[in-house]
Amino acid sequence: MALKVVGAGLGRTGTHSLKLALEILLGEPCYHMVEVFKHPEHVPQWHSAAEGNMPNWDTLLNGYAAAVDWPASAFWKELSEAYPDALVLLSVRDPEAWWRSTQNTIFKHIHTHSSDEWRAMVDSMFRTRFTTELHDHDACVGEFLRNSEEVRAAIPSSRLLVWQASDGWEPICSALGLPVPSQPFPLTNTTADWEAREAQSSS
Repeated sequence: MALKVVGAGLGRTGTHSLKLALEILLGEPCYHMVEVFKHPEHVPQWHSAAEGNMPNWDTLLNGYAAAVDWPASAFWKELSEAYPDALVLLSVRDPEAWWRSTQNTIFKHIHTHSSDEWRAMVDSMFRTRFTTELHDHDACVGEFLRNSEEVRAAIPSSRLLVWQASDGWEPICSALGLPVPSQPFPLTNTTADWEAREAQSSS
């Protein structure tokens, strides 16, 4: 199955909501970091990709119609080239709100509840695709802005959708030529959701 949507936005820009929304729209699974936890056999392939050895995308992403969030979105350039008919969806957010969210969620708990192999993969990705200074405001926000600028510069407007969570269904449906669902747009994985999960896992 060829990807129909390549996510290019960083985590904490509504990517989990996007996963659920795209699964509703496309009727097929959407790859997201949560899928890596379900498929630990994927970890070595993503680690190799971070080191410059790209996997067979068709094999790694077999069965998925879309891919958002890291690790896949860190390879938006490679995936957009591998799937030239796919919509490239750049999820964005106010940089300062994004920064605060990362510090309370993914960057706070980045090595929690994970294997050594998973940590090695993530560390390699931050080193080669982002920054290792995860608690440095200027370094992280700088990379956040750089990613958005690179996507906008590289992807033609005819296949690029810049989207934020408050936009909901309409821009995505319009870009994909699909009807707008009657159900509310899924808004999930908030900071409060993260804190509740961490409290539960620690109890």
